Amino acid sequence: FIVGFTTSAKSLIETRFGNASAITDEPAAAVNPLSVIYPANLQRYRAKSKDYVESFSKKKREYIIYIFEKGENYLSRAAAILDERGMPAELEMIPALESQFNSWAISPAGAVGYYQFMGELAREYGLHIGGKGDERKNFTKSTIAASKFFKDQLSYFNNDLLLSVASYNCGPGRVKLAIKRSRRTDPDFWDIKRYLPFETRKFVMDFIAFNVIATNYDKFLNNQLDFNEPPFI
Repeated sequence: FIVGFTTSAKSLIETRFGNASAITDEPAAAVNPLSVIYPANLQRYRAKSKDYVESFSKKKREYIIYIFEKGENYLSRAAAILDERGMPAELEMIPALESQFNSWAISPAGAVGYYQFMGELAREYGLHIGGKGDERKNFTKSTIAASKFFKDQLSYFNNDLLLSVASYNCGPGRVKLAIKRSRRTDPDFWDIKRYLPFETRKFVMDFIAFNVIATNYDKFLNNQLDFNEPPFI
């Protein structure tokens, strides 16, 4: 174990993601136990993201451990809300990326709370804002609002998780413009990546990295993330 990493935090990750073979679409016997396993909704992005995830896991190691420790009281709550609403479980990492689970976080642009909602968007998705009763600082209510936003984005972007995550960071309008500039009929994130703001490109890649590391947390803690091992045998 890494010094400072709590057993309860480790248990949270194991409870959330469970057995690696259980989150894949392949038979359990086909999973290579030495491989880095991707969550089901991110498996198809393995080849294009593994170099980034590997680098992120090494360069940001202490930060990653800090985030999972801080998220100990939040991740399971977010997962339950997302599950109730039929949303992808991977979205529970959004408040980690947006605010580091800090209810008092305020961006230079004025976004507030766990999910960094701007005022107009917060009101659109049912949150009361301003003063002591600002619901952007309420984890349950802001998670519900975020799930509503993602439901709309997934519907618009044909259930493309990464495009929906990108739209959360830079706004649906910027993603739609990037799609238009790509001149693709059915583009994915990789097709429009160069047309998105740098911050959004990083946000989406960090989203993938956090989810992959969470799925392989024991290997991460023990420095056993080996991206050269084939996923299946």
